[in-house]
Amino acid sequence: MACKRNGPHQERETTGQRAIINTEAFEISLKKAWEDDDEEEFLLMLFLGCTKAQKMLHQLGVDNVKELSEYELCIASNLVDPKSMDVSWENIGGLDDVIQEIKEMVILPFKRADLFRHSTLLQPPKGVLLHGPPGCGKTMIAKAAAKAAGARFINLQVSTLVDKWYGESQKRAEAVFSLAVKLQPTIIFIDEIDSFLRSRTSTDHEATAMIKTQFMSFWDGLLTDPNCHVMVMGATNRPQDVDAAILRRMPSMFHIGVPGRLQRKAILELILQDEKVENLNYDHLAELTEGFSGSDLHEVCRAAAVRTVHDFFSQASESFDESGSDELRSLTMDDLETAILRLKETKSIARTSVPFPLD
Repeated sequence: MACKRNGPHQERETTGQRAIINTEAFEISLKKAWEDDDEEEFLLMLFLGCTKAQKMLHQLGVDNVKELSEYELCIASNLVDPKSMDVSWENIGGLDDVIQEIKEMVILPFKRADLFRHSTLLQPPKGVLLHGPPGCGKTMIAKAAAKAAGARFINLQVSTLVDKWYGESQKRAEAVFSLAVKLQPTIIFIDEIDSFLRSRTSTDHEATAMIKTQFMSFWDGLLTDPNCHVMVMGATNRPQDVDAAILRRMPSMFHIGVPGRLQRKAILELILQDEKVENLNYDHLAELTEGFSGSDLHEVCRAAAVRTVHDFFSQASESFDESGSDELRSLTMDDLETAILRLKETKSIARTSVPFPLD
């Protein structure tokens, strides 16, 4: 195995390319194989990482894989084929105004760059921030936007950038943008961006501060190039924790709030459109679900559907007599009202702080 360790920092060199797939377990296994001098296991893990990245690049129609550096191959394991995403605008209910604004400000300049090439003011934004309470559709909007724009989608995981070797993390941060430029048009998506690019303080670790600085430095390179079709999109429910310098680089901000009554009605109709239902009053259900997020409404519908399964088994005999009903009954208002009541009780318990004795 053409590897060697030099000096106290145990730097590594390999004759082949090195790529790490996007799982913590893989990195642990790869480093363990290295530390144990297990040549066969190390080469196998190395091959798996390269294979995943190269397979995705081939699927996206990228032919110049050999021109990518080892760090770019590492980041390439975060690529997602937009055609494989099962989320579209039709799957998002109650956010028509926000979706229309995103289509005009983000999607159209990406797809029809020829319309805006003579204007510097109408170029697609280099940074977009989706913020709002949890469970209101921020991640779904990001996926739908990437699919609609036909852009390569890098679902960046912070763990991909972190490395225990000094200087490696900064090189990976640089590789994020160099790979995005080579594959443009590209959307770099960072979910829960506040956990990675939160406000800097004097107590930050040196390595963390250097990653943030490097990330912002290369981001500025995108801002100064009008012909670069690369966008950084972030999602967070704590925008106040994001660093002010990062917010400056994300001029397009969209608030994805808790749905109103009409929005809740649209979401419920969308969720239940392919289900067996019976005499549902969507207006009444929308009134009962005041303060519910999109994910809450989905959970209500799922819990109501589970009741039909419970009734099916309750009515069936222990021997599952074939003469019984062979299909589940339809969802009713009673199912949904019961599910709404239970979810409200769960949410109220979660919000209530229960004191525990110290002894």
